[in-house]
Amino acid sequence: MSVSTSNVFGKISISDQAIAKVAKNAALECYGIVDTVSRRLGDSLSELLKKSDGRGIKVVTAGDRIFIDVDVIIKYGVSINAVAESLKEGVKYKVERFTGMIVDTVNVNIMGVKP
Repeated sequence: MSVSTSNVFGKISISDQAIAKVAKNAALECYGIVDTVSRRLGDSLSELLKKSDGRGIKVVTAGDRIFIDVDVIIKYGVSINAVAESLKEGVKYKVERFTGMIVDTVNVNIMGVKP
């Protein structure tokens, strides 16, 4: 799937994989985030075979709306709530700036903690 928009210059389509890469980069820039991880082993294997860079990021698009799920490992000792809120805002801002579309929700799933 992809999101699409049209303007006077023509039609613009942005793939879910491109959005996932932007979301992953935005997530890794947030303080307290160690890495993004896949939720299931099957997801990890399919991403290795596809050579996808959006590991731990799931993007669903509906019309011009974007829904993002982020699975992360956080640093030990940080406030989970503060890191999750910062992550939501950072990913939402970067993806909206990149696509020009509205990010409806960003769901953060804490998959683990590392020292």
